Amino acid sequence: MPEIFVYAVEGKSVEQKRRLVRAITDAMVKEFGAREQAVMVQIIESPKHNKAKGGVLFSDAPPP
Repeated sequence: MPEIFVYAVEGKSVEQKRRLVRAITDAMVKEFGAREQAVMVQIIESPKHNKAKGGVLFSDAPPP
């Protein structure tokens, strides 16, 4: 059973997450030959104040 973990900063909508897990599942079926029902995707979200890049917390960074 393929299990995929997606680490992300909080803030994406439920609809965005639905589209992401659908796309990942479809890719696993197509590229790995996995059965759709066997593909497990888990989204692990971090608050912006718990994640940093380049020494700056995401909560402190200016918007892109």
